[in-house]
Amino acid sequence: MCCESKRRFLLLYATQKGQAKAIAEEIWQQAGAHGLEADMHCISEMDKYNLETEKDPVVIVISTTGTGDPPDTARKFVKKIQDKTLPPDHFAHLQYGLLGLGDSEYMFFCNGGRTVDRRLQELGAQHFYETGLADDCVGLELVVDPWIDGLWLALKEALHLQKEKEGMNNAVDAVSSTLATAPHAVHELKLSSEIQNLKLEDEGARGSDILSQKLDNINLVASAQDTGPSLVHSVPPVSQSALNIPALPPEYIEVEFQDTQGENPHLSSLISEGTTFEVPVTKAVQLTREDAVKTALLLELDIADTAFEYQPGDAFCVICPNSVSEVEKLLHILGLSEKGDNFVCVKVKQGTKKKGASRPQHIPERSTLKFILTWCLEIRAIPKKAFLRALVECTSDAGEKRRLQELCSRQGASDYTCFIRDSNVCLLDLLHAFPSCKPSLSLDIEHLPKLQARSYSVSSSNLYQPGRLCFVFNVVEFPAGPSRPVSRKGVCTGWLAELVSPLLHPSKNSLDTKGERSSTEKISVFPRPNNAFHLPADPSVPFIMVGPGTGISPFIGFLQHRQKLREQHTDWEFGETWLFFGCRHQDRDYLFKQLRCFLENGTLTHLKVCFSRDSSTAEVAPPKYVQDVLRLCAKEVARVLLKERGYFYICGDKKHMADDVSDAVVDILSMEMEADRLEAMKILAMLRESKRYLQDVWS
Repeated sequence: MCCESKRRFLLLYATQKGQAKAIAEEIWQQAGAHGLEADMHCISEMDKYNLETEKDPVVIVISTTGTGDPPDTARKFVKKIQDKTLPPDHFAHLQYGLLGLGDSEYMFFCNGGRTVDRRLQELGAQHFYETGLADDCVGLELVVDPWIDGLWLALKEALHLQKEKEGMNNAVDAVSSTLATAPHAVHELKLSSEIQNLKLEDEGARGSDILSQKLDNINLVASAQDTGPSLVHSVPPVSQSALNIPALPPEYIEVEFQDTQGENPHLSSLISEGTTFEVPVTKAVQLTREDAVKTALLLELDIADTAFEYQPGDAFCVICPNSVSEVEKLLHILGLSEKGDNFVCVKVKQGTKKKGASRPQHIPERSTLKFILTWCLEIRAIPKKAFLRALVECTSDAGEKRRLQELCSRQGASDYTCFIRDSNVCLLDLLHAFPSCKPSLSLDIEHLPKLQARSYSVSSSNLYQPGRLCFVFNVVEFPAGPSRPVSRKGVCTGWLAELVSPLLHPSKNSLDTKGERSSTEKISVFPRPNNAFHLPADPSVPFIMVGPGTGISPFIGFLQHRQKLREQHTDWEFGETWLFFGCRHQDRDYLFKQLRCFLENGTLTHLKVCFSRDSSTAEVAPPKYVQDVLRLCAKEVARVLLKERGYFYICGDKKHMADDVSDAVVDILSMEMEADRLEAMKILAMLRESKRYLQDVWS
């Protein structure tokens, strides 16, 4: 089919970290092979498209961020379609298909996509293709790949029906001939993120490169004891399969090396979320003993001379760099160790085939190479399949090339999930495992995503500690393993721990003549307010807090704030407060033993603690986990939630705690209401909907 006869559809994406954009670009690349042309735009570019007059089918790829919010790039769009004055037939002319991205680890799974989908339906828009909801918890590709596969037939059918409506039945082109044997009903593809419901059979090339390789000439070396698959080794059937691999992404970046003269951009220029503040770290305390399983630190920031504002329950973000040693290793592998301090100019490659190619916004037009690798690129990011596909072309060894092809192929999906995604493999790990792979700097800049600022819960009250902001975190540890040759610390937590080491272990050299710190480290931060996770507006309303481990962090701020309010307003009525805290060992990681002070002065009404790894000689073993303690207080919990219309807050690990706490609350409601479990789940859903059951969780 010639270019002029290609039928158009509108392709919109709304992205926070680049995943939705990458998927939209994959759809755009495949469209041509199906005789279609995708008119692709970021959903924020509302001057380049108009849904009010759009006649062609619309495909939307949208992610979810925060606590179920649409991405920042979709905020104006969502605000526009949420206009309550719009009539119910406002989009009656519109046909669309929507692919939502989310993570079921979080409470409002795919809520960004669901919000847009629901509102378009309310305004009269019609699906031409069933909505897909992809789950990053199990692997986006498990839904994304079959959704894209089914998209082409649905698009062609929608365009064919559109032709009929326009009275163009006599126009028989390649699209209509493709549909000659297909039913005219709109194609539906029921997609679920549950792996057992997915069929990932090979349905042909569908725009991908087809790789058929006989392995007679390839020697995949494995040790005698290596009988199973690994990052570098495959077994049948993958090792003997013809492979469906993604199309090679077009190159679009070129890098020009310059001299070493000049200044790097200020860190604030890297952030689009709002005003950044460079603030000193005035205090650092290790809250756990040296023999604790995890190291928890409390840091205090001086924000007195800034316009930084926060409420207890808010979060804020820390702008952090990559590890210096990892940047040096990457420079060495790229053969650029001598050029780290050279300024580079990053621009779009002339003649690129990438549609709408532009320099990534997180890459300065001119800065040193070290600045880009240190502050701009997430070099720890898990490589996407498109990156693996590009790395194939940079690999000289036949066996290594084949294995990279397998890892990015449809047939190697489970190997990709196991050995790359679930193993948290990064570019450095890949280059160590596949030594003949020598990617260019421009390729790395194209495929490595933006280095994201890290978010932390505030653990203080500006009312209690004016001009100070505290936060608590565990220093994250990634042990070495089969796919990772060395152990690593978290990008931000490892950097912060090293930064404040002089505060934790002061030496004589770091003290001035008065015995005080002679210099203070500064970090760059910006606020990220939480719209819901705040104290009840009415202080007489009781509330329950559940925060094991560092999940207790925001509740320290809650209690500090409540204490000051009680001191300042002795005539107010204050509701009772419950705190459920748990950790492994009472003597090693009981983070805030001063909780007793809140209990003694009446700020905290009830404190319930448990220690999951401490042994007990009692006849009846004490509860190990916070959900167990909640069940022991079932009547009180039900009273606070049902009779007194109180609030319930959870903060901490999603997978290993928050879900178990939710189950415990359902059990409590069921038992105390003498209702079945389904009815109790409905009550919990109502509590969530009314913002009285609130979570601040992470995976």
